[in-house]
Amino acid sequence: MSETNPPPPAPPQDGQPQLPPLVVNLQYIKDLSFEVPGGPETFATLKSQPQIQIDLDVQARRLPENNTYEVALAVRVEAKAESKPVFITELAYCGIFTLTGIPDASIEPVLLVECPRLLFPFARNIIADITRESGFPPVMLQPIDFLSLWHSRRAQQAPVAGHA
Repeated sequence: MSETNPPPPAPPQDGQPQLPPLVVNLQYIKDLSFEVPGGPETFATLKSQPQIQIDLDVQARRLPENNTYEVALAVRVEAKAESKPVFITELAYCGIFTLTGIPDASIEPVLLVECPRLLFPFARNIIADITRESGFPPVMLQPIDFLSLWHSRRAQQAPVAGHA
């Protein structure tokens, strides 16, 4: 039985190496805070599992460099017991991405769906680590459907019929 190897990729026409359509240049924590408003009394009086509320947002902005964008995944976690805050943590986890050869109509979904998918596992670990290191059980964020989040955001931004 003979094996056939696929032909090598054609070299770029202009002699320049071809870049992938999406490059992650850098990831970083832009902002991180954790607070226990009740101080040590919180630990003494906490008798049950607190209720956790999670808010998530994604923002993107173009940077001065050609085809380069900052995407920020903002996560806010607030735990309450008996309507009193137990802890609050806020994280802005960012990535710098370069997009190459992506059609203009596809840039927004790449920035607000694909880029956050790449950032999310790291943000999830940071939230789990900071809550655990602060003396609480780790908050494990469930997977996020960024495509649905993007569609929801677009539907909210669409003009209401009859109101121009």
